[in-house]
Amino acid sequence: MTTHLTDTRQLTQLQALESEAIHIIREVVAEFERPGLLFSGGKDSVVMVHLARKAFWPAPIPFPLVHVDTGHNFPEVLEYRDATVDKLGARLIVQRVQDYLDDGRLTERADGTRNPLQTQPLLDVIANNRFDVVFGGGRRDEEKARAKERVLSLRDAFGQWDPRNQRPELWRLYNGRHAVGEHVRAFPLSNWTELDIWRYIAAENIELPGLYYAHHREVFDRDGMVLAVGPWSQPRDGEEVTTRLVRYRTVGDMSCTGAVESDATDASAVIEEVALTRITERGATRADDRLSEAAMEDRKKEGYF
Repeated sequence: MTTHLTDTRQLTQLQALESEAIHIIREVVAEFERPGLLFSGGKDSVVMVHLARKAFWPAPIPFPLVHVDTGHNFPEVLEYRDATVDKLGARLIVQRVQDYLDDGRLTERADGTRNPLQTQPLLDVIANNRFDVVFGGGRRDEEKARAKERVLSLRDAFGQWDPRNQRPELWRLYNGRHAVGEHVRAFPLSNWTELDIWRYIAAENIELPGLYYAHHREVFDRDGMVLAVGPWSQPRDGEEVTTRLVRYRTVGDMSCTGAVESDATDASAVIEEVALTRITERGATRADDRLSEAAMEDRKKEGYF
């Protein structure tokens, strides 16, 4: 008689996603020489840092955190970023768009939005630190261009992405081969959804910047979006400012990131909201992704994350 040994242990969906992400992070660190992790203080990058801590615990995270700062970030997010870095004892590299504007390498856009200006500073910080791989929190459910990405996505010597030149990733085998001058973008959260992210945040009791939860803020409506009153987003004639209970599904440049009206003050309430929505967080609240049908893909081809 032949006895078949069967592993009866079953992973929940979240445990399976966590296991896959940690496996990817460890594989990348084992294969590449100089990794870095993009950390803005946004929910996806917060989850990435949490997973990186788990992947190497009790040792510290063995690579630096990197933030390309537009100069128009939400103050709450920057405070959270710095407090998190201090708590972890991690190394933070900040590349500032403002420095490029000050010395003429970049020019302010007519619409005041700085998110598209992040590309050159990002490519420079990768080159200057000789990163051969950079972790990001991109997910396939966010946007059509990101759905085309592989878990390990090659960038050429100019930092550009060719969506037609994608490598197969069968049986969770990830190809990190690259020539001198090229680098790879790694996306361990590729198979996660916004709902998965929030369920994981709740399960792991992960702290987030407060603006992800409902709070009162002065806002105004523009082009179907709810924008906060601030130094870089001022109402125009005819745009009425009101104080409303809102939260943010995603954070970015204040001038182009909208809020949503919500009374969700904790992760469990946010989960209920997200489970009912049929619009991705970027599609609903990011004006820079509405510039054209292929706005994100065009920027990714140029080197944007």
